[in-house]
Amino acid sequence: MDALETTELIESSSDKRKNRTALTISILAMVLAIASLGGSNAAKEATQENILAANAYAFYQAKTIRQTSLKIAATDLELQLAREPAMVATAKELFQKKIDEYKKTIDRYESEPDTKQGKKELLSQAREHEAARDHALRQDPWFDYAEGMLQIAIVLLSVSIVGSIPVLFLVGAALGGLGLLSMLNGFLLIV
Repeated sequence: MDALETTELIESSSDKRKNRTALTISILAMVLAIASLGGSNAAKEATQENILAANAYAFYQAKTIRQTSLKIAATDLELQLAREPAMVATAKELFQKKIDEYKKTIDRYESEPDTKQGKKELLSQAREHEAARDHALRQDPWFDYAEGMLQIAIVLLSVSIVGSIPVLFLVGAALGGLGLLSMLNGFLLIV
């Protein structure tokens, strides 16, 4: 083997290594884009679900306040009826009608399965939104880890091309693999 053949062999080997590294960088850049998108979506979902949970709790509290006001009004009317036993029959009837109306509304505020606007349904909705928010919050850090590892991996792989340092390729590829696993865990929450 002469010097020319040896040089061609070295250049051919170096080109293959550079091509392999460039392909690895391209794949990791694609995975980085997906991880970034996943992290962004998880953060948006956490914020949105937190707002929806807060809204459901606020509506629940408003219903509770209205319900309490009606309970007080109904009790006040019942006390007035008890204080004045000689009240005219038509007035008693009107008082009782209003008391029954208040109690019916009080019960309706407790649960409205048709409209899903009762306290029971609102509390359930708020808890569902909290669960969705908590799920997104568990996903988000994994995407952050993935992004960091993938960015470092891409830098190390780029330096391995420029400096022709095979160890950097191995470290970069390993970090890229960990970044990929972190991204997958962000979507699937296996760990």
